Parts: sequence; C-alpha cells; structure tokens
Amino acid sequence: MKPKSRNSKLRSLPCLAACLLLLVTGLGAAGRSNAKEVFMFNFDQDALGQAPSGFTSYASGDGPAGKWLVQEMAGAPSGKRVVVQTDADATRNRYPVLIADKAEYDDTDVSIKGKAISGKVDQGIGLVFRFRDPKNYYVVRANALENNFRLYKMVDGRRQQFAGADVQVASDKWHTLRVVAQGDHFVCYFNGEKLIDTHDAAYGKGKVGLWTKADSITAFDDLTVAKP
Repeated sequence: MKPKSRNSKLRSLPCLAACLLLLVTGLGAAGRSNAKEVFMFNFDQDALGQAPSGFTSYASGDGPAGKWLVQEMAGAPSGKRVVVQTDADATRNRYPVLIADKAEYDDTDVSIKGKAISGKVDQGIGLVFRFRDPKNYYVVRANALENNFRLYKMVDGRRQQFAGADVQVASDKWHTLRVVAQGDHFVCYFNGEKLIDTHDAAYGKGKVGLWTKADSITAFDDLTVAKP
C-alpha cells in the first residue's frame, strides 16, 4: 500500500452550512509542525430556497434585514449551490449582513467569492470580519457601480471609510475578496491583488460573514477562514 504523505492531511467534520475543516501540515526549518486549520462554508449541503444553516441575518444601518436564500447557480465557484441576498429594498444606507455563528476570530485570513447580479442604487460585494454586533464591525467591499474597493468600520451604527482603492469590478462575474488581519494590521486583496495595507485598532476579535448594501442582489460562495 502506498504510504500517506505527511505533508498534507484532509479531515472532514460534520458541521453547519457545509463547513469543511482542512488540516494542512508541513515542516518548518526547525522541524516544527506548521499546521493550518481552514474552515470553508460552501452551502452545497444546505436546503434550496432556505437560509443557510449556521448563519444569522441582521439588519445593519437603515431599513430591513436581507433575505438570504440558497440557490443553484450555473458557474458557481464550487459545487452548484450559492447563497444570494435577494431583497432589493433600496434604502440607501441599508447594509444586510449574514454572519457565521460558529466562532469569533482575532488574527485571521478570511476570503469570500462574490458576484454582483443587479442593483440600481448599489452593487456591493462585502466581506465582514471582527463582527461584534450589527452596529460594530469591519467590512471590506467591492462595488460594481463605482468600480472601487473600500475598507470600512461600523462604529455605533455609522459607517466610516479608512482605506480604499479604485479597481474595475465587473457585474455578473465572480470576484474574490480577502482580508489578512493580524492585530491592528489589515491587508486586503481583490482577485489576488493587494490593494489595501493599513492599521486600525477599533476591534480585536469577532465573527465573519457577508455584506451587501441597499438594493444589491449579490451571490456568495466559499466563505473561507484560516489562521494567517
């Protein structure tokens, strides 16, 4: 029998919202184990037409909470199912969020794949991290109407931008947003390109999740969380 490689192990755990735990192991220069746990939520085991299990929807800003439904979608980044924010309420400062219940994270490497489908007021694809409550969290987002990439913090329900870059964000196309947060240092990537490198110390720990704005109809897949 061919021996198993000691450089990589794959371990599946039953968890909510098709969460996969990958344990990847390698050896550092000193021969010390260098392990990384990766949690991936890909929604493929969730019921169609329902909200994904293991997540909570919140109203943030003005207006109602979002309506988040699992749908089948051709060309999904993995599997056939994605989660879509389907409510087109056009309240301008409405920020629907869908937060993973599983855990809180301090230092983390978190990413999401998202696609802006429609929206006249906004077409936002957002990744939430260090979520404390609906009024206090960080979010990095790409906007397909404005062609930009912005990092915000919500403080007592008020959104404050503190970093950003201009970049082409095509509608109806999958994009990848990623944040590496270590202490007060945040590095943000759009489609693999580093666009933001900044610092902020408002929140040191919190949950992760998805974000849209106003009437954005946006699809998401492969929410992935790992230690940096």
